[in-house]
Amino acid sequence: MAKEKKLGIAVIGLFMGRNMLYINKHEKSFKCNVRAICDINEERLIQNQQEFNIPFANTNWEEVVEREDIDIVGIFTPNHLHFPMIKKSLEAGKHVICTKPMVVSIEEAKETVNLVRIYKRKFLVGHTRRFVKHHQESKALYDSGKIGKPLFAEASYVHGDIWTVFDRGAWRYKVPQDIIYGGACHPIDHLRWYFGDIDEVFAYGGTSPVDPRYPQDKEMNFLINMKFKSGLMARILVATGIHTPPGGHHSDIMPMEGFSVFGTYGTIVNYHAVYREGGRHDMPRIETHFSRTEAVEDFDGKEYSGHLMSVLKYVKEMEECIVQDKKTSINEVEGAKVISTCSACWESIKTGKPVKVFNEF
Repeated sequence: MAKEKKLGIAVIGLFMGRNMLYINKHEKSFKCNVRAICDINEERLIQNQQEFNIPFANTNWEEVVEREDIDIVGIFTPNHLHFPMIKKSLEAGKHVICTKPMVVSIEEAKETVNLVRIYKRKFLVGHTRRFVKHHQESKALYDSGKIGKPLFAEASYVHGDIWTVFDRGAWRYKVPQDIIYGGACHPIDHLRWYFGDIDEVFAYGGTSPVDPRYPQDKEMNFLINMKFKSGLMARILVATGIHTPPGGHHSDIMPMEGFSVFGTYGTIVNYHAVYREGGRHDMPRIETHFSRTEAVEDFDGKEYSGHLMSVLKYVKEMEECIVQDKKTSINEVEGAKVISTCSACWESIKTGKPVKVFNEF
């Protein structure tokens, strides 16, 4: 029996993109391997090429995308560069994995959806929360019906010590990064994962002097109220212009990736859930506690890592979708609906009014 040909991956951007390189250290577990990498930092490029035994390395991303031995392009570059790289990759006939946010405007979102349909390639947006173990356990409990009908939900992105992120990626304050697209996309996608299309948002934004390198007239902290097509109410807190909350990013006090849903039978709050069977008050109280192991497993002690397990999981999904010719769970339309929600949030902040979310992709 002929050996199955492995899919070739090119990775552009080696901060978070470094996570994808670990495929080459676990090739027996994957139907693909990393064959080309690209980064503007030549020292980082060479170090990673040697560490992960990658055949081709180049500072020119277009040359990497055009290689005939590449089937999938992984894009982990600054947010404003995503769309031209997505466009070039699809035109070159490649499947695309793009880290969040997919793009940075509703116009780019519409064009991305159109390009994927034209070139008939697989597309996956790397919204990592959907691949984190404790979030997957929480979603499974919710889907089981044990929490009952949702009454209210909330999600947060509380990123203290944001200056450490700016230190390793100066583009974020030089461009500067749009925190609604680059930060609020996390909890927006998290809520959409559970509850589907968002109908309307009402948002507020505030500035912060915590890191003076970021433009002082540009909002970093946000409160977003939203209503889903189902009628469900929810809210989002995005706090990036703050100091680190007590306990750190994975604490019970205020985790970075907060999520809660209050249902008729019980409640999920971050790493914990409590419910009663059928919501009956005479039934015993049942407690469930979700995993925290990936908080440790995601980091390798190098210059930058994080989300390692999530990245490897979504590469596995992309492989399966290519082989079985099916849609990814976070495809171009799912990604576009997050971007259109971000766009509606900005319109609400600027107008001071509720804004309907465009969902007709």
